[in-house]
Amino acid sequence: MNAEFFSAIEDLEKEKGIPREYMYDKIKQAMLAAFRRDNPECADNVDILLDEDRKRIEMYVNKVAVEQVEEPALEIDLEAAKKITKRAKLGDTIKIPVETKKFGRIAAQAAKQVIIQGIREAERGIVYEEFTSKEHEILTGVVSRIEPRTGSVSIRISSNSEYTEAMLSPNERIKTEPLKEGDRIKVYVVEVRNSTKGPQVLISRTHPGLVKRLFELEVPEIFDGTVEIKSIAREAGSRTKMAVWSNDPNVDPVGACVGMNGARVNAIVNELRGEKIDIITWNENPAMMIENALSPAKVISVIADAEEKSAKVIVPDYQLSLAIGKEGQNARLAARLTGFKIDIKSETQARESGDFMDYESEYEDDEYYEDDEYAEDGEYTEDGEYAGDRYAEDADAEGEYAEESELADETDPENEEE
Repeated sequence: MNAEFFSAIEDLEKEKGIPREYMYDKIKQAMLAAFRRDNPECADNVDILLDEDRKRIEMYVNKVAVEQVEEPALEIDLEAAKKITKRAKLGDTIKIPVETKKFGRIAAQAAKQVIIQGIREAERGIVYEEFTSKEHEILTGVVSRIEPRTGSVSIRISSNSEYTEAMLSPNERIKTEPLKEGDRIKVYVVEVRNSTKGPQVLISRTHPGLVKRLFELEVPEIFDGTVEIKSIAREAGSRTKMAVWSNDPNVDPVGACVGMNGARVNAIVNELRGEKIDIITWNENPAMMIENALSPAKVISVIADAEEKSAKVIVPDYQLSLAIGKEGQNARLAARLTGFKIDIKSETQARESGDFMDYESEYEDDEYYEDDEYAEDGEYTEDGEYAGDRYAEDADAEGEYAEESELADETDPENEEE
């Protein structure tokens, strides 16, 4: 029986990665718990020996040999001691063997629970350590279950020990992405928490980090550090804007990300189920960065205040709708990408409000792209503000969020007169 026991411990170590020393410790705790349940008077005078070489488990109660026993839990009379050890004498510590088979049913059940709990804790610890090292990385999982009522998706992720279930909450799902059981998808590990119920792996399909890691996997120049991703703004399932920079003047950062005939970026678009990706060149000059961020719209002028983190932008009349984007998306993403609050006006609106003269004077003074004015590079955060109401007002003044082609066909009376 003891040989089978040691063999089972070895199997646990091989299959689940639980160290045998850990299991030996838990087994000792279980045996002590069982013994103390039947012998509550015995406390610290119990020894357990686990001998791997001889495949034996032995349990002893240590008692001192005395002439007259006053504390039965700690003492044994000399005559009884000599029956165990013939050479026993007064004051000797006698190891009295304990037959574990005589444990009561309740005590044995308590020991079993201690061992089971120990195995569970070990498994949780292994999973936690494994996934903690994978925070902010991409893992591939299989959709195992979809909760129809809440929309939560259970993702089965392979780990070293076995499979681990991670929950993709509705807030972390791409709303337009149809998922079904058996689909294999890539997820971004946001955080790993160690709770009383075991490790919780928080995953996401909407996090900007997913796009960043996908580009690192697809573009060797990003992986080796030649090209850097400076900033990402994302509205999952719809559009992503990404600013890139090359540390090698001979490497085009945008071209490296796009790839031959768009092969690299298309692979990522397919993984994100058709999400559009705009890739622009990062620039330390805030005005030029904002102009790039508003692409594909053309920009007449940009006046950026680095201290206030705000910018005024003038675009051609027929480009206003494109600059703002559908429901303000293009302007909103540009604001997040640059960290600036952006106020966009058409050329006509700027002239009517008298702002256009200010822009013209800026150009005359050669202050538009002066490095001194933008000495502070600025940190481009993902949660920059944007003047959403102003975008809406500007768009209404120009006549809805029409497509660029529709606006191009319309002619502004004031422009005709000019």
